[in-house]
Amino acid sequence: MGPMDDLTSPEHAAALDAGDALAGHRDRFVGAETPLVYFDGNSLGRPLRSTAERLGRFVTQEWGGRLIRGWDEQWMSQPFRLGDALGRTVLGAAPGQAFIGDSTTVLLYKLARAAVAARPERREVVLDRDNFPTDRFVLEGIARECDLTLRWIDVEPDAGATTEQVAAAVGPDTALVLLSHVAYRSAWIADVPAITRVAHEAGALVLWDLSHSAGSVPVRLDDWEVDLAVGCTYKYLNGGPGSPAFGYVADRHLGVLAQPVQGWMGAADVFAMGPTYEPAPDVRRFLSGTPPIVGMLAVEEMLALLEEAGMDAVRAKSVALTDYAVALADRLLAPLGVCVVSPRDSSLRGGHVTLQHPRMRQVTAELWEADVIPDYRDPDGLRVGLSPLSTSFDEVRRGMVALRDRVAAG
Repeated sequence: MGPMDDLTSPEHAAALDAGDALAGHRDRFVGAETPLVYFDGNSLGRPLRSTAERLGRFVTQEWGGRLIRGWDEQWMSQPFRLGDALGRTVLGAAPGQAFIGDSTTVLLYKLARAAVAARPERREVVLDRDNFPTDRFVLEGIARECDLTLRWIDVEPDAGATTEQVAAAVGPDTALVLLSHVAYRSAWIADVPAITRVAHEAGALVLWDLSHSAGSVPVRLDDWEVDLAVGCTYKYLNGGPGSPAFGYVADRHLGVLAQPVQGWMGAADVFAMGPTYEPAPDVRRFLSGTPPIVGMLAVEEMLALLEEAGMDAVRAKSVALTDYAVALADRLLAPLGVCVVSPRDSSLRGGHVTLQHPRMRQVTAELWEADVIPDYRDPDGLRVGLSPLSTSFDEVRRGMVALRDRVAAG
């Protein structure tokens, strides 16, 4: 067997990189030229080099130059202009339905609370036990606040909620179903259109968390007839730590759903300063306070790159990267007792691969010291997060070899 036939060889990885149509984009990210291996783009994406220039220009020209005039000239509409760009490039959503503002947690609360209020005669909410803690915690709070019952779906460790499980859980008392498109632990891709149809047949609304799919896995919210969606922008959308989240409300629900955090930016006439709250008739009603303009700038830069690259090409690169990681895990790590606890079928797997071994918490800490950066999730799971536009195949190879060495040393 020659070097090109050996999955673990530098020559094999170099051949994969040479055939990567998106490889040229890697140099546009800060730090991608260094030997550091970054396996955590599914938690915090690398910044674009253009973002540094964009932030500087904003401070000196737009903020420093235009000052308060910036609100009239462009900032008031920025949550919706960027929302429309997000809808066009990433979400599969027509204009006027997506917006930027607040954190993922706050938007989950606002949209979930609006949904259950729209079904006052129904007293149950369906969600899975392995969803991200914020999703579960927010819904637990809403259940206490509104005297609702949570119906839990138990999922397999290497999978997520299935259409059949949702069909068994929903019924005439279901107000809302809350699930993640891509599971944060296993990377399981839920069947959004099928699950959404099942929920609708039961008369329920569906809220999808897109945090681990937006910018990595193609989304078709309008075609899938999704009601509501939220997601963060600091993972595959590279918005930076704490960058504002996005929300989506299908056009048929605009003007009907009433969000619970009433603020001046969601009013029909923002500057009327009237004695009572009258919500805007459009997607603006889901804003509350002053939108985080600076926090949107990096997202705008990344959306331009995603539009240039195309989400289908991004997804193809993501599948190739995770397929390579799984193959390396089988070759290098399986003999050491490491298990792949993500779907092996790439059509069911998002942009990361979770590897399980009793020492993974300690191994993660050791790898960080060696400039190999995965993350850890209980129980005993190390996540290999591969951001398609900033990750090379050789980076995957080097990181997996380093992982093998640390597990073997233990």
